[in-house]
Amino acid sequence: MLQVCSVKKSFKGRTVFSNLDLFVEQGRFHVMIGPSGCGKSTLLDGLTGVFPLDEGSLLWKGKSLEDLRHHAAYMQQKDLLLPWFSLLENALLPARTSGQDMKTAKETAGRLFERLGLKGYESHYARQVSGGMRQRCALVRTLMFNRDLILLDEPLSALDTITRQSLQSLLLLLQTEFKKTILMITHDIEEALSLADEIYLLSTRPMSVSGRYVLTLPKPRSDHDPALTAMKADILKKLEGDLNHEPG
Repeated sequence: MLQVCSVKKSFKGRTVFSNLDLFVEQGRFHVMIGPSGCGKSTLLDGLTGVFPLDEGSLLWKGKSLEDLRHHAAYMQQKDLLLPWFSLLENALLPARTSGQDMKTAKETAGRLFERLGLKGYESHYARQVSGGMRQRCALVRTLMFNRDLILLDEPLSALDTITRQSLQSLLLLLQTEFKKTILMITHDIEEALSLADEIYLLSTRPMSVSGRYVLTLPKPRSDHDPALTAMKADILKKLEGDLNHEPG
């Protein structure tokens, strides 16, 4: 579906990432994991056209394009819900801004609210619900863009452990039920091993792909599976080694 070919981005003479390549296969759940501050969020910003990439190219289903703004829905770390809108009004923003038929959009949003456990909270405001419910609403809003590719920037990082674990199963629904292709950032190795079909291990700056792992175990997965335990140890070893060699 998507090829990211030798992309580079620098700010004020400092290279964030260089010669970075990714291959995102349709229908699969891809996860990027790397040290804090290595440039993962910057990469997604560049892919979606928040700012232009300095070098490299993007191929979408074999065709060259400048960015993914018309092909991917991007859910960032914070839910970014507008406090003066209800949860339903927040979820309908993509439909309003793109000129969709609002009757149809409300019906779609209603089904998504029910599927993601928000039924009955449509008229509530963000301040009236928990962080987990706000993230569910942000997920509905992301789906309302109706894009095949979903980009997720640590969507569960601000949540407590119990809420985070309960929402991980909802992220799998993006792939299994809604037939989306996922490219997600996380700092949580166990989360990556639980959700991913492929993991891209990213280095410190200038960021590049330092490893790739393909997971074939069925989901949901057990944390105690020997194969996952071995993979986690290998990822930790490479991350620690990368950090130890990071220039001071």
